[in-house]
Amino acid sequence: MTDDAVTTRRLRVHRFKRGDHQPHIEEHDVPVDERTTVLEALRWIQLHQDLTLGLRHSCFHASCGTCGVRVNGKERLACVTKLSDISGTVTVDPLANLPVLHDVVVDMGPFVARYPEPHPIVRGSEFLSESRTADGIDEHERYEDCIECGLCLSACPVAATDDTYLGPAALAYAQRLLEEARGADRDAILDWADQDTGAWRCHAAFECTEACPSDVRPAQRIMALRKELRHRRKDRDLEVPERPSSASEASA
Repeated sequence: MTDDAVTTRRLRVHRFKRGDHQPHIEEHDVPVDERTTVLEALRWIQLHQDLTLGLRHSCFHASCGTCGVRVNGKERLACVTKLSDISGTVTVDPLANLPVLHDVVVDMGPFVARYPEPHPIVRGSEFLSESRTADGIDEHERYEDCIECGLCLSACPVAATDDTYLGPAALAYAQRLLEEARGADRDAILDWADQDTGAWRCHAAFECTEACPSDVRPAQRIMALRKELRHRRKDRDLEVPERPSSASEASA
């Protein structure tokens, strides 16, 4: 917290510990300034009022995706969400559609388990096309745009009612595999996405794209994936499932 704190904000924080029968909300008044983020406020509570408050964080600049929470019902990265941008009392809850381990910390295991194999974390760079690579390096690589924060899965209305749904992050990842060869088996990826709990299960609500902090646009990628699946099914004289679609998908 900086020295120019000028006001106090009230945070309502979800609390739950192993052995509790039900979660509950605890309220804390936190000194803040214009730059204070939700993560900084939670850390202040942890340092000054309750050492048992469970948090997960790492990079502090929206790169690691570990501090995802819901702030007043909306999926956010706590490290880049300023309290000055939120009016009134601030309620902090864990991400939805994943098991809660401790307070606002969720188990990311079921999120990662949704991904197809293999699951590489780097791909060819779209940038620096005119630059030269260093000796011994064939091409530039960069980490995926997706930071695997889980915000898209938390915002997904389908995942809220069906925990077998593969979900927006994993399906968007599959579409990226199709866009860019990485040695993956293309037919295997399409078979994986073509299951009942895959691309056809999406309701095209686009809540995932709204929640994504990295501009991955998972909903648009799912629509592109379904477009490819639709052509593949027609080529094989297979029935094409009727599902809600975006305008671009409907015109395909």
